[in-house]
Amino acid sequence: MTHEYLSTDVVIVGGGPAGSAAAIELCRSGRSVLLLDKATFPRDKCCGDGLTTLALRELERIEFDPGEVGDWFDVHGAVLRSPSGRQITVPLPDEGRYAAVAPRLQLDDALLRLARSHGADVRDGHGFRALDTSRSDSHDHVRVEADGLTIDARYVIAADGMWSPVRKATGANDPGYLGEWHGFRQYASNVTGAAASELHVWFEPDLVPGYAWSFPLPGNRANIGFGVLRDGTRTGKEIKAIWPDLLQRPHIVEALGASFTMDDRHTAWPIPARVDQLPLTAGRVLFVGDAAAATDVMTGEGIGQALLTGRVAAEAIIAAGATRPDDAAALYEQEVHHHLVADHKMSLALGKVLAKEWGARGAIRVVEASGTWGRRNFARWMFEDEPRAIALTPSRWHRRFLKQPGAYRST
Repeated sequence: MTHEYLSTDVVIVGGGPAGSAAAIELCRSGRSVLLLDKATFPRDKCCGDGLTTLALRELERIEFDPGEVGDWFDVHGAVLRSPSGRQITVPLPDEGRYAAVAPRLQLDDALLRLARSHGADVRDGHGFRALDTSRSDSHDHVRVEADGLTIDARYVIAADGMWSPVRKATGANDPGYLGEWHGFRQYASNVTGAAASELHVWFEPDLVPGYAWSFPLPGNRANIGFGVLRDGTRTGKEIKAIWPDLLQRPHIVEALGASFTMDDRHTAWPIPARVDQLPLTAGRVLFVGDAAAATDVMTGEGIGQALLTGRVAAEAIIAAGATRPDDAAALYEQEVHHHLVADHKMSLALGKVLAKEWGARGAIRVVEASGTWGRRNFARWMFEDEPRAIALTPSRWHRRFLKQPGAYRST
């Protein structure tokens, strides 16, 4: 293989939503970007595939076209089932898009194509190898080594996931960290029950504060899975054993339809949710998405947070310029704190309530009794139409609280 020596403004390691969002913002501002990923796209990513209002607004902001995802499915509400078996439907407004399902195989590939169209030099199939930050003082750049490439750059954005090799290369990783959540996912075909068109969330007694889900996809398909907190009380083998039992529970079979079939094999993945604790920067290196442990600690959702952190990392670099790395790091940390840390703490507090079966039952009862207005606004809050802790953070208050139209209102 021929070895190339390159120079660019920013190297982005990782081609998922966080990396693509950062690349798009940087390219729009005239910065040169080289994006690396060890995988060759399209590639799958184990995920629930759910898009919250936060994710949809971030996608709209970078002018992403949902039509680029063949199996995009708009969601108009959710069916929630409490541990006691109480079931309610919470609707979403119809003024724009508030929730959707998009397979990561297709979504990530479409986002990477958009980054390419904006001028990013995308090198998928090139794995990150090493990082030399010793040049940042004397040469105003860092050096990145990848498969077949040596790249000098002003900044590095690490969008390379929970096990971030870039974070490890900076010495800022926690070797024993396994994430706050553990998720299982598998696709199903021939879904003929209500789950063919409805999003279902089941708060099973043995999973709370975790939950099981079924997210609809076109062609009578669904993304089915469950997530549980890593609390040290269950082994990986015990968590794995939940899966076949879950698929036989009568209310889940009823929602899917008795003739549903599971495709391929199930996959599992750890979910990091420690954005308030892990270092977000290391000199000229900024960590985004799962590399920043930016997932919502209450739900395990992370696509919206990935897109947001990728965008604000790019904006921080743009604002700081080429020679002020300390400013870029400070701006990025400030923005992440503004957008995510208060919500993370709120989610931690709510998670403690939901950790008890009575807490999950009580929450569903309260929502059920709140009427149409209450259910609709609960659904908006659930799908991150507004930040979780907005009531406690006056700096984020605005006139249209819980009255904003959804994303893509004009489409």
